[in-house]
Amino acid sequence: MPLPKVSTPVFELDLISSNKKVKFRPFLVKEEKSLLIALESGDDKTIINTLKSVLKSCVLTRGIKIEDLPSFDLEYLFLNIRGKSVGESVDLMITCQDDGVTQVPVSLHMSDIKLDVPDNHTQTIDLSDDLHVKLKYPSFSQFAENNFLASNVKDNELIDKAFDSVCDCIDQIYTADEAWSASDCTKKELLDFIGQLSSGQFQLIESFFSTMPKLVYKTKVKNPNTKKDNDVVIEGLSNFFA
Repeated sequence: MPLPKVSTPVFELDLISSNKKVKFRPFLVKEEKSLLIALESGDDKTIINTLKSVLKSCVLTRGIKIEDLPSFDLEYLFLNIRGKSVGESVDLMITCQDDGVTQVPVSLHMSDIKLDVPDNHTQTIDLSDDLHVKLKYPSFSQFAENNFLASNVKDNELIDKAFDSVCDCIDQIYTADEAWSASDCTKKELLDFIGQLSSGQFQLIESFFSTMPKLVYKTKVKNPNTKKDNDVVIEGLSNFFA
């Protein structure tokens, strides 16, 4: 006689970028094991591929492409799945900034993680009075590189990756009279376009990435040795991956 099937609860959340409802289930034991093994391996590609595979399995709503989600949607989705799987809190050790040595335990509750959207953030960059660029948020692969792979990249490769990332995030270039969709342009054409910008214009595009919405947890901890309060800001999926 075959063993009984175990039913899995189904939850729902609204994606931040689109407000689209997504149904998901918690990690299964075998998936949680895969995540732990990947994390312990220390291999970036293994971590990325495992995370991608597990998220695809856990998302039940059709038409949701993990690779296309903005980074903050991906973080939000992962944290919610993790919360329903292994608990609504994460225990972290925080190093106090006033002495750079003392560590204090912090229990972070998922509901306390907020989306931070700077007031000056915009997806439309005005390069001049009549030249504009509309940008889209980084994909899963770019997000993974930013969170896990950047530390292994040489300086010259990092510069190339930065230019590639900008090109990948261009949605449209337009003037009052014409518009060019990035999907109709070659990578070389987009790189050439970026290459002819002034430093000031490129900095405007960089501001899109530096002010991009992100999930942030803010709190204060008291250093037990110095008795001083320390402001704590935690962001980035890699900090909540454990």
